[in-house]
Amino acid sequence: MADLKPILLVEDSPKDIELTLAALEQCQLANGVVIARDGAEALDYMFARGAYVSRNTADPVVVLLDLKLPKIDGLEVLEQIKRDPALRHTPVVMLTSSREERDLLRSYSLGVNAFVVKPVGFEQFFQAIRDLGMFRAVLNEPPPLGSSPTGGS
Repeated sequence: MADLKPILLVEDSPKDIELTLAALEQCQLANGVVIARDGAEALDYMFARGAYVSRNTADPVVVLLDLKLPKIDGLEVLEQIKRDPALRHTPVVMLTSSREERDLLRSYSLGVNAFVVKPVGFEQFFQAIRDLGMFRAVLNEPPPLGSSPTGGS
């Protein structure tokens, strides 16, 4: 189990980072969590550049991505991940407080795998993260390496 891929959490709010980590811990996931605090850092991690140039080559099992981020917003991060042939199959979950329909529609048009609105209350937020963690880590099975669910681009 030492070869488990990490979860990439892209979040700028210390409170939301703490809540997300606590919820994932309650799921008893064995995956490590890498935290990026802005969109530029997330892209550096995903493309193994800058401070992450020598990171382990395993891409994250899932990216939990906030929409409203400093430097580069979540939609731009999502677009760059999904545009790259080597990364486009990495599951990305938009985890945001935005309830704007345009954010939801744009996220799905760019290829997001799920769009989760952070509930206002602690218990609701905690449960949403737990459910998400269980879904991604236990129930979701990624496509076999080298396969394309669309049959090509």
